[in-house]
Amino acid sequence: MGVTGDSTPDPGNARRLLGRACLGFGWASVLALVPLVVAVPEIPRVYRYLPLVASAMLFGMPHGAVDYVAGPRAAGGRVDLRGVATVTVLYIFLGGAYLGLWFLAPVPAAVFFVLLTWFHWGQGDLYALRGLFGGAHVDDPTQAALTVLVRGGLPMLVPLVGFPGRYREVLRTFVDPFDGSVEALWLFERGPRLAMAAVFGAVTLLTLARGYRRVRREVAPETGDGDARRGWRLDAAETVLLWVYFLVVPPVLAVGVYFCLWHSLRHIARVVLLDRTSVEALSEGRWLLPTGKFALEAAVPTALALGIVGALWAVTPSTVGTLAGATGLYLVAIAVLTLPHTAVVVWLDREQGVWSFAHRA
Repeated sequence: MGVTGDSTPDPGNARRLLGRACLGFGWASVLALVPLVVAVPEIPRVYRYLPLVASAMLFGMPHGAVDYVAGPRAAGGRVDLRGVATVTVLYIFLGGAYLGLWFLAPVPAAVFFVLLTWFHWGQGDLYALRGLFGGAHVDDPTQAALTVLVRGGLPMLVPLVGFPGRYREVLRTFVDPFDGSVEALWLFERGPRLAMAAVFGAVTLLTLARGYRRVRREVAPETGDGDARRGWRLDAAETVLLWVYFLVVPPVLAVGVYFCLWHSLRHIARVVLLDRTSVEALSEGRWLLPTGKFALEAAVPTALALGIVGALWAVTPSTVGTLAGATGLYLVAIAVLTLPHTAVVVWLDREQGVWSFAHRA
């Protein structure tokens, strides 16, 4: 498999339990929303924004709030002052610089947020495929890079294909408080949008086909591992499911639910596996200790992050007076925190060998 850095030599039972929980919550939410929006095409605005609002406390904001313990645990197996200081400095300097960009050049800052999230969410699903679900078909540098490209593009690009007007509206809420405008961006025009959809669709098919070829010709024959085929089937099923989901479900609702119950939960599972006491408890089927420990470790940083949202509200050049505008400003705060959070996850990737491969194509 190649992914290391869990807290014990054999956290297999804990990994299986967490993997099942991630699959259960993620798949159930996606499968429930698709028929719902088909049956009720015009979901009221307040309900479309509700998951993003809830993400302030429900998994979304808290999943990155534990970076100060995740990085040190991945690097040295324990939380120490040096590790906490490293994460703090990352947040101050990277987050501060990115916040400054929002005031100076809000449109480039917004586009960068989309691209950053594209990479980060793809990065998160790559770890999940390798570290939680045994996807040996991505145990290859080219396949891993393609997987990041596709998995990150599903929530970031596919909604633009299905809902260009609403996608523009969301980006507008990002830049309006800073007196920016997205009206001149070419990506909302029909021609470029359809071209991006065609290219991304082709890359998706290429990625799945290449993964299938690796399973048949390289991974399974070498290892004799039937799990290799199951890992690819899961990857293919999730990819198709998310294509449909982001094409059909309105962007704000789709991304809000995905952020909470797909991306954030999978990262939380990763962080829990770094903690020895949590792994030992889960190995015995006890959920209360790891759940409580995560909530406790996330509480203060989450409160501080919400304080950043309030401060941003106070200092933005333009007044925000609508639900969409307030949510857009909240997402700007998320953007500012996402840059250092992604840097920490890159650190985790390095420590856990996510980009180290046992098999070469």
